[in-house]
Amino acid sequence: MSEHTERQPDELVQPIILRIDKEDPSTEDEGISAVARAAVIAYLQDPQNDEWQVWASQAFAKSVRRANPKMFAKVLELFPEQMISEVGKAQAVGLPPLPAADLPKLIAKLQVSGTELPKSDEVLVAHVNIVLNKSLEMSTGKAAAQAAHALFAWLTEAQPELIENWLKSHAPVGIKQLPRAEFDKLRAKASGPVIQDAGRTEIEPGSTTAFVYCTDS
Repeated sequence: MSEHTERQPDELVQPIILRIDKEDPSTEDEGISAVARAAVIAYLQDPQNDEWQVWASQAFAKSVRRANPKMFAKVLELFPEQMISEVGKAQAVGLPPLPAADLPKLIAKLQVSGTELPKSDEVLVAHVNIVLNKSLEMSTGKAAAQAAHALFAWLTEAQPELIENWLKSHAPVGIKQLPRAEFDKLRAKASGPVIQDAGRTEIEPGSTTAFVYCTDS
């Protein structure tokens, strides 16, 4: 199923580009964390922009696309003002919302589906963590999009002081991929909205995918 299935041509979508280096790849969790951070970093660069306001009032649709190092460099040349999100070996950049039908050709030709990165036994831990429903067996790209949804939703409801302290510490984001039972148990302690997927790609509509969990330390 295409990422744009059932999208209206004028629907605002935030593209997020994940750098994939096949010769020296990041881990999956690093990529997911980098994408989620990139989404909110782009928003925080210009939160008063009218397009951000319209986008945020809707379902804040996102499209995570992959680029090899050469194409990623071209994206940065096209959007030099956008800050790079870097986690370990992973790099990602979030762009401002654009109508689904009006993506620049360079962005539109980047692949959406099938994005995968190698898993690792190392666990990314931070005060702000994104918890993912491992039982859904999402691809790296799909999990990254859901993580970005969860982090942005958390950002819209978190206390300003918490956000300020998080940004001062360079906005680290941990990743927890949990089996269904553990995911459901921790969901009761979610620090922000719990994300349910629209079902446009990979998983069934209404599937509970992700939420943010903040630790005490």
